[in-house]
Amino acid sequence: MEVSSSTSEVIVEEWSGSSSTKLSRTATITAFPSLSIQRSGSRFHHLWRRILEAFVPEGFPSSVTPDYVSFQVWDLLQGLSTYIRTMLSTQALLSAIGVGEKSATVIGATFQWFLRDLTGMLGGILFTFYQGSNLDSNAKMWRLVADLMNDLGMLMDLVSPLFPSAFVFVVCLGSISRSFTGVASGATRAALTQHFALQSNAADISAKEGSQETVATMVGMALGMLLARITMGHPLAIWFSFLSLTMFHMYANYMAVRCLALNSLNPQRCSILLQHFMRTGQVLSPEQVSKMEHILPVWASSWSSKKTELIHVRVSLGVRVSSLNHLELRDLLHFAGSHYKKAKYLLMERKGNICIVMHKDSTATDVLQSFLHANAMANLIDKHRILHSESQTWMDKHYEEFIQKLKVSGWKTERLLSPTIVWKANWICGSSDEKID
Repeated sequence: MEVSSSTSEVIVEEWSGSSSTKLSRTATITAFPSLSIQRSGSRFHHLWRRILEAFVPEGFPSSVTPDYVSFQVWDLLQGLSTYIRTMLSTQALLSAIGVGEKSATVIGATFQWFLRDLTGMLGGILFTFYQGSNLDSNAKMWRLVADLMNDLGMLMDLVSPLFPSAFVFVVCLGSISRSFTGVASGATRAALTQHFALQSNAADISAKEGSQETVATMVGMALGMLLARITMGHPLAIWFSFLSLTMFHMYANYMAVRCLALNSLNPQRCSILLQHFMRTGQVLSPEQVSKMEHILPVWASSWSSKKTELIHVRVSLGVRVSSLNHLELRDLLHFAGSHYKKAKYLLMERKGNICIVMHKDSTATDVLQSFLHANAMANLIDKHRILHSESQTWMDKHYEEFIQKLKVSGWKTERLLSPTIVWKANWICGSSDEKID
């Protein structure tokens, strides 16, 4: 509310808006010569703003990152295709269970549905156990994998009527596949919501995303019911519609993930940034790195058109000491007493890869430093250099400069997003006057 005053009159202006950059004047109140209220803007404009506030975060667009809109558009499109296909797959599943048939029994259908749900729950627990700590560090990849598993789950439901003798087995496989989707999608969505929140408004963004999903769900269900009605009794039309929507779903998901410019440091982004810095002395922005990232799994990146070398796959973080052989243990003890006396980690080369052994008292900063050091060492392997001496010299000269440039470019340098480090070690270095070349 803004007040202008003089000796003769007072004017009160009413402003509305959730962001200081998006305020609009809604009314002007004057007291001279008589009290009057003059409203600004049309009723339709005010109504539209109210409706919009139910679907976009407060303070939009300044309260979210620039990649929020493009991601949400593609995400809603892929969600819409999912809800349409769900009607087709559910129709096939209910038909296979026996809905509408006199020979079907209630207890039989209930038991089959129970087994389907039970296997899905167990699958979700197992997936969380094996991959839960890895979801945060590879949010883009797991976002794609989650939707791919959802596609496979719906495909299983659609083909289930074709295999009546193996119906339970097929639908259980589909349920397990969708359980992976639930875990991975939920976990990665939480990470992305934190990324979008510029004003500590993650809860608001999540709530508004729920409103958007609700609208997409209702539209998708309506279109899905219409499509199911049109294609009923026409298997070729059903399969053509399902496969076409699946292809669009996969494309929309890829485009949504490709829009993201995450500013957190994971192993791949660290490798890209460090390699570019060692060549040019400059640090790439999150937007530049996002265009260079491999968002497909590592096994699928070998035929990718991108030319970024995946140095980070040659680095093993949190290696178990007892897994090393006697010669490797001897080298490790030698390095602990020479190159890494003051460090909270140990590095060693093993069959062309760099192994990192973390100290039991290491912090998040130590983990990030060890990984960057290992990447610097990996860059020297093919150049036949003295790995430990030269990589340590580079770290002493350039590490602090590199970290400062990362911060200036908008990167979060508090920690490395990596799977949980389960195996650590403790070492005590005695005094020694031995010099290492």
